[in-house]
Amino acid sequence: MALGATLYNFTIQLSDMDRGVYETLDLRVAQHPSEAVEYMLTRVLAYCLEYQAGIAFSKGLADADQPAVWVHDPTGRLTVWIDVGAPTAERLHRASKLAGRVVVYTHKDIGVLKHNLGRAPIHQAAQIPLYTLDGRFISAFAARLERRLACALTVTERQVYLEVGGQTLQTTIGEHRLD
Repeated sequence: MALGATLYNFTIQLSDMDRGVYETLDLRVAQHPSEAVEYMLTRVLAYCLEYQAGIAFSKGLADADQPAVWVHDPTGRLTVWIDVGAPTAERLHRASKLAGRVVVYTHKDIGVLKHNLGRAPIHQAAQIPLYTLDGRFISAFAARLERRLACALTVTERQVYLEVGGQTLQTTIGEHRLD
């Protein structure tokens, strides 16, 4: 018998002062059995940090042809492809031809990711930002994870403050580009 997904319910008070986004997000997130909790949390944070009309979680790991998160316009056209972790160059190449904007959020080693992505051509590679979230920040978030979790996420000047379980975690969003 195959293992089922683990469901998490997040209520996130989002205050993204850099973009002027202030929302209460009620997210129901399925963690695939093969998905690491750090990947799932990076996926949730990417959703919050890119929040806009038309954003949604895709089937993710259940469908290799889809990003972790995506944005569609009202006509259904894919406008933003948001990948998480360590996507391949081939995947980003394809994504940049499908969507107007491609972005990657990772908690992995950025040097290794850039090295691996630099091995193959990527369509409009210079326009794809690689955003890093410190692995220790993600691990601290994972240590406070519960199936039902209320938290507050504040973003100001690329600084992220996450209030969860009575504690505030902090990290800086790093931005990198492929050379």
